[in-house]
Amino acid sequence: MSIDTEMDRPTEVDTQIDTQIDTQIDSDMTTDETTDETTDETTDETTDETTDETTDETTDETTDETTDDREDPRDDTEGGFDAPTGPPLRAAIEAVLLVVDAPVDVMTLAQICERPSAEVEAVLQELAEEYSAEGRGIALREVAGGWRFYTREECAAVVERFVRDGQQARLTQAALETLAVVAYRQPVSRSRVSAVRGVNVDGVMRTLLSRGLVEEAGTEHETGATLYRTTNLFLERLGLNDLSELPALAPLLPELDSLEGDLDLPTS
Repeated sequence: MSIDTEMDRPTEVDTQIDTQIDTQIDSDMTTDETTDETTDETTDETTDETTDETTDETTDETTDETTDDREDPRDDTEGGFDAPTGPPLRAAIEAVLLVVDAPVDVMTLAQICERPSAEVEAVLQELAEEYSAEGRGIALREVAGGWRFYTREECAAVVERFVRDGQQARLTQAALETLAVVAYRQPVSRSRVSAVRGVNVDGVMRTLLSRGLVEEAGTEHETGATLYRTTNLFLERLGLNDLSELPALAPLLPELDSLEGDLDLPTS
């Protein structure tokens, strides 16, 4: 009976073992809980950082796309000029330069085309280089502070043949009358020729200049107007040595009596 009681009663060794086992179990459970908490915290922090990075990247991409999609106001306005609505600048400049009879400065072209002067000057340089590189019959040159189209030197002979020999049509009545006024009143300005004829003679004078029958002869002192005179070609075509051989006008003028009705002259 006593033996059984002793066997049933735990010994000190058994108690120590049980205590160690319980301690180990508690330690393992504590370690597991700590590990789980640490893992959870690490996972949460990693997730938060990844979320933040993803959010930042998404925000940056959205901002970049929004910035790219938004039109830059400088594209529409440069140097205070509105966006061009007419023809391209190159075409506009070429069109203007084709109709001018004197060099046009950059500032004037910029005002006409409504573009910055720097942009206009750059286009002029590009056009000049392009015409030269392609060997075209015309050249764009900067002379006397402006720009103008000129025929290329290599084409001078062809142009001269066209001007001298290619225009053999007879002069019109208006051209003959204008030429007569210049011949008898030279040197004379266009305005005075117009006053004698009673009509505008700008177009006719350009024709006579292109035919080589008249030429510039300085300027008028009072008004600064350009004066014109006949050329040696004019004398050659009429078979004259000098202007003194021109026929007198008096015999060709109508009698005064025949003009009284037209002029409504007072009678004495």
